[in-house]
Amino acid sequence: MAFSANVASAQEDQTAAPATEETAVAAPAELSAADMLKGQEIPLHQALKTKFIEGGAGFMSLIIICLIIGLALSVERILYLTFSKVNAKKLVAKIEEALAKGGIEEAKKVCRETRGPVASIFYQGLLRYDQGIDVVEKTVVSYGSVQMSEMENGLSWISLFIALAPSLGFLGTVIGMVNAFDAIQAAGDISPNVVAGGMKVALITTIGGLIVAMILQVFYNYILAKIDSITIDMEDSSICLIDVLTKYNAK
Repeated sequence: MAFSANVASAQEDQTAAPATEETAVAAPAELSAADMLKGQEIPLHQALKTKFIEGGAGFMSLIIICLIIGLALSVERILYLTFSKVNAKKLVAKIEEALAKGGIEEAKKVCRETRGPVASIFYQGLLRYDQGIDVVEKTVVSYGSVQMSEMENGLSWISLFIALAPSLGFLGTVIGMVNAFDAIQAAGDISPNVVAGGMKVALITTIGGLIVAMILQVFYNYILAKIDSITIDMEDSSICLIDVLTKYNAK
């Protein structure tokens, strides 16, 4: 009986050994397949599309619309301000030279042929030269305010979308949390799987709104910087124009 028991246990060990070897061989194969899946890189557009769908098409579409319209307005303002930028010192020198050659009419011609708000201000001032230097100075200041308003046109809409995008994201967050609590109430159990779906939607909409707001804020501040630069040129060149006209009037 002892001999037969030893033989039986030896046979069981021999049968178990191949099974263990097969398991040991199969395990690396499974690990390598998982590693291959983990090693695959998901394209950026595919990842963004997936997150867009997971965040909910309704609120994410509104956030994307805010981004598109805000970027369109920002690009339009940047192009307008870029073409409005001129070398104010060279313009003043040209006007002074034109006054020496052909008088006020020649200076007006130089302003008409030059783009930008600085040339427009100069032209309005030269139109009222016959009314006196004081009137010219008041005209330059008044028309400068008009040009400032034209340069800032559309900025209120950009600031609206900067505030609206994160607000939509937060609204999506609140709705996602309400859906999560509804799912908990329907399931009658607080489990991670029940809560995770609603919370994931909530966080994705918040992230989308904040990203859109940050992008538009960068463009908004860049536009403000360009407006400040042109405004400084307008003020400096306006003083130079009054000085030039004063010298011309004295002659």
